Amino acid sequence: MVLTGLMFVCVTAIVKYVGSDLPAAEGAFLRYVLGLVFLIPMIKPILAAHLTRRQIKLFAARGVVHTGAVILWFFAMARIPLAEVTAMNYLSPIYIAIGAALFLGERLPPRRLAAVFAGLVGALIILRPGARELDPGHFAMLFTALGFAASYLLAKQMSGEVPAVVVVGMLSITVAIGLAPFAFAVWVTPTFVQVGWMFLVACFATVGHLTMTKAFAAAPMTVTQPVTFLQLVWAVLLGAALFHEPIDGWVMFGGAVIMASVSFITWREAVARRKITPLVHETKL
Repeated sequence: MVLTGLMFVCVTAIVKYVGSDLPAAEGAFLRYVLGLVFLIPMIKPILAAHLTRRQIKLFAARGVVHTGAVILWFFAMARIPLAEVTAMNYLSPIYIAIGAALFLGERLPPRRLAAVFAGLVGALIILRPGARELDPGHFAMLFTALGFAASYLLAKQMSGEVPAVVVVGMLSITVAIGLAPFAFAVWVTPTFVQVGWMFLVACFATVGHLTMTKAFAAAPMTVTQPVTFLQLVWAVLLGAALFHEPIDGWVMFGGAVIMASVSFITWREAVARRKITPLVHETKL
């Protein structure tokens, strides 16, 4: 999980570095299209799944919400510090806990509800509305986390019907298709160097998901979840070293509050022997 956090921080750092030169939709499109090379082993299982019309519609719906979330994420990366993007990404599991209660019939007992509330307070600590001027990137990240949460809930529903490799593969296909019209509408011919950076993003993301899967097999989520907070530490250090971003103690504190609330919810689910709340990285599969 330590290595997973480093891989995903590398993804965000590269996107931030290239993001000012490429439109958000185009950068996201290139990341997914170039990443389709990793989809080749998934083609056979997808064809063998014989997806029904209902399943295709659900995968398409997931593709739509995930497409919007990815565009907003790329947009936010170019506008606000790495640490703030990383910290606000932690909101996805909080949104999922709320969505599972509203749409999947999951119970939200008092202690779990208090943890959800604490997570939302953590977001307010990061944003500090009224105490500073908010950038459109901050609002983009709020909706990014919401979009990734909706995408995860749809994936969870499909995971009981088709193999995991099909869920992951269909996401790559639908998001690449969904991003295409947005990318072409703002298309700027990329350089070979920019294409290389986007392919590197796909590589880091793939390795990150691989190490995350290995971590899940090696230890329970109650162990791996708190380690996810280290990603915020890496983001703060990388942002300061490479992009000269100031270290904001409020962002670290707010991120810690959110991560603590997510870890508590995960622990309560482990006690109840159920799994609803995912790791932050899981929401972006």
